[in-house]
Amino acid sequence: MKKIIKVANKDKGLRLDKWLKKNFSSLNQSFIEKNIRKKNIQVNNLKKVASYRLLDRDKVTILNYDEVNYKNLSSNKKYTIEKIFKELFKNSIIFESRNFIILDKWSGIATQGGSKIKTSIDHIIKNISSSYNLVHRLDKETSGLLIIAKNLKYTKLFGQMFKSHQIKKKYLAICQGRPKISESIMELNIPRKENTNLMHKTETYYKVLDYKNNLSQILFIPKTGRTHQLRIVSKKLGCPIVGDKKYNFQNKFKVEKLKLNAYEISFEIKGKNYIFSSLIPFDFKKFLQKNNLNIYK
Repeated sequence: MKKIIKVANKDKGLRLDKWLKKNFSSLNQSFIEKNIRKKNIQVNNLKKVASYRLLDRDKVTILNYDEVNYKNLSSNKKYTIEKIFKELFKNSIIFESRNFIILDKWSGIATQGGSKIKTSIDHIIKNISSSYNLVHRLDKETSGLLIIAKNLKYTKLFGQMFKSHQIKKKYLAICQGRPKISESIMELNIPRKENTNLMHKTETYYKVLDYKNNLSQILFIPKTGRTHQLRIVSKKLGCPIVGDKKYNFQNKFKVEKLKLNAYEISFEIKGKNYIFSSLIPFDFKKFLQKNNLNIYK
């Protein structure tokens, strides 16, 4: 069954996947991305990506619509969240205002849900309020700063700010080996998640902060934000990140957690500057100290 929905003005600027979840709250991220990839979900009869930002009066067509999969559950529905995750979330908030939260995400929890993910940051925030939204993502094993919007107005605002590169992010990583050039900008084409035959152009500034025992502590400042961008860049530089099970094939530190931290985030809203820093995780600091590397300040 085919269903066509015209996008309302109030939803202008929302990502396609966020719009789908708003209208059909039963959908999870993996289902959405799979059906976008298979062209079951289109915008104006064209294939789009999950991150496509909708325009006023866009027409979303669902070619495989049915009332079983596409349901809008009661807004009062709450995910069951274990107490330990509630406490971890509460203790990881480093800033909170009326409009947004800055979370210092711990390693090991997914940002968004999926078919094999029982608990994610998205599950936790929806348990608090259906108005809360993620505005960007971190890999499951990456620790560090994450912005959560508390209403639709700030969801759109942060979305626009990310799109226009008004939000600056810095990452710290511990890598095996050392780049040939200690400070540079890496421009790299990365395969698109939804279609590996197409490429994303990425740009990343990096600088080696410290090097000892064949380990580099590297500062990364990405201009673009693509899935696994820094992990792929590190591998391309010849110094994969310690603990990276996907891109690091060296065995020396294979039991370590991923040593990648979203360390700093900064932006300006209504003339006010905001800058936040992550508390470096214990395992990250311990690894630095054990290998006589300096702690970045």
